[in-house]
Amino acid sequence: MLLLWEKIPRNQEMASLANTFVVSRTLHDGIPVLALDGFLDAHTAPNFEAAIQQEVDGGNLRIIANCDKLTYISSAGLGVFMSFIEEIRERGGDIKICSVQPKVMQVFEILGFPALFDIVTGVGDAIGKFQESNQER
Repeated sequence: MLLLWEKIPRNQEMASLANTFVVSRTLHDGIPVLALDGFLDAHTAPNFEAAIQQEVDGGNLRIIANCDKLTYISSAGLGVFMSFIEEIRERGGDIKICSVQPKVMQVFEILGFPALFDIVTGVGDAIGKFQESNQER
C-alpha cells in the first residue's frame, strides 16, 4: 500500500512538470530572442503574450522566437503569434521563428505558418533573415 501512495505524488509531479512553460529573453546582435520552453497552451499563453508585449512596448519590433525547447503548442499559443504579427509588421518589424521541434512544426505546417512567418533552423539564421530584410530596404 505504501508504494501506491508513493507513486501518486511522483505522477502528479511529473504531470505538473509537463505543463510548465518559461519564456526567457536574451539579446543577439541587438535583437531580442524569446526562448520558449515547455507547453504553450491556454494556461501559459498569457506569459508569452506579456513577453512579446513588453518587447513591443519597449520599441523592439524585430523579435525572434526560439522554439528549441517548446514541446507543445495549442491554438491559444498560435494565437499569440497571430495577435501581434500584423501590428509589428505595420510598424516595420517582424517575428522570426527558429529551432522548431518536429512535433511543433507539424502544427505550424497544418495551420500554414510557414507561409506567414520565416521559420528557420537557428537563431543565427533568424538574425540573417533580419539582415536580409534590412538590405532590401
